[in-house]
Amino acid sequence: MTSHPTPASVPPSNPVPALASAPPAGARAYRLRTSRGEFAVVDVPPADGAEPKGVVLALPGFTGSKEDFTLLHGPLAARGYRSVAVDGRGQYESDGPADDESAYAQAELARDVLAQAEALGAAAPLHLVGHSLGGQIARAAVLEDHSPFRSLTLISSGPARISVSQEQRVKLLREALDRMSMAQCWEAILAMGPPEEVGGPARGLGGQNHLRRRWLATRPAQLLATGRQLCTEPDRVAELAAVPLPFHVLSGAHDDTWPVPDLDAMAVRLHAHRTVVAGAEHSPNVDRPAPTAHALADFWDRLHDEDDEDHGHGPLRHG
Repeated sequence: MTSHPTPASVPPSNPVPALASAPPAGARAYRLRTSRGEFAVVDVPPADGAEPKGVVLALPGFTGSKEDFTLLHGPLAARGYRSVAVDGRGQYESDGPADDESAYAQAELARDVLAQAEALGAAAPLHLVGHSLGGQIARAAVLEDHSPFRSLTLISSGPARISVSQEQRVKLLREALDRMSMAQCWEAILAMGPPEEVGGPARGLGGQNHLRRRWLATRPAQLLATGRQLCTEPDRVAELAAVPLPFHVLSGAHDDTWPVPDLDAMAVRLHAHRTVVAGAEHSPNVDRPAPTAHALADFWDRLHDEDDEDHGHGPLRHG
């Protein structure tokens, strides 16, 4: 499926702490049990009266967490989509080793995603969404095994390594983590300026107190390993384009991590649907959640309609 850029003005167990920003009614925060361990999730069902259309598995970015998708849950529920946002291994409220970077190799994180998809056991179509680093992990999961998924959406996640300016920030952060504790790093980050501008946690919901809690709970080895991945990721777009899934590339109108023209070019190479959210930057899910959610649901609705027209003969290939 291709289009031109579109500006857009498992039951609960082991409960996790209260969310920093309240999700819609019906949301459940729990630990999703999988064959590869437990992962903290926020799981929001379709709204009452909405036709159930599918399930969304959403992966956050570097220094992010499941709360980065909080403002998408309500609009997606209204459109008939169950949305499950997850903290990856070692990320905020999901467990992981503090010092063993091998646990956070991209292949390991990709297999975690496949285990999460299996644990959800959704009879409805499962749409995979990854923001920034989460997009590259989602890509790796789909390249490992695309069969659990009906589509892949990359939000502000580019074809290869991050921009030079962002790479320098990540390297500064990694150097600090080599010498200081997470708490000391946080204080150093605050002394240098707004955290998202000096290599610290991305801007998100819940204010600075939540960002601090999230930062201190994230495992240092996870940040070191995934930061290295962002600085070395190869271009795997050609491999991904060979996968028989529909793709959606969504971003803000401005992005310092991957230039928007690079995201445009990637969408062309993937024969992907492309959405540019006006007024948003690297985190359109936080900056402009309503148009972001509607763009996501519009893309999935078209696939839902295609599947209905296919009279049960299986998902249509894209392209």
